[in-house]
Amino acid sequence: MSKHNSLKASSTVGGKRSVLKRFERVKLLKERGDWKAGKSPIGLPKTKHEA
Repeated sequence: MSKHNSLKASSTVGGKRSVLKRFERVKLLKERGDWKAGKSPIGLPKTKHEA
């Protein structure tokens, strides 16, 4: 019996993540110039990777 296509993990490993960690979002906001010093890292706006 063969595995169902949805159970094969080889295609998902190393794929592009659509969700950033908090420190990655802060870093991206700093690079864009949207980060203000002393601002709380809680409740950050949604950000997307540069393509």
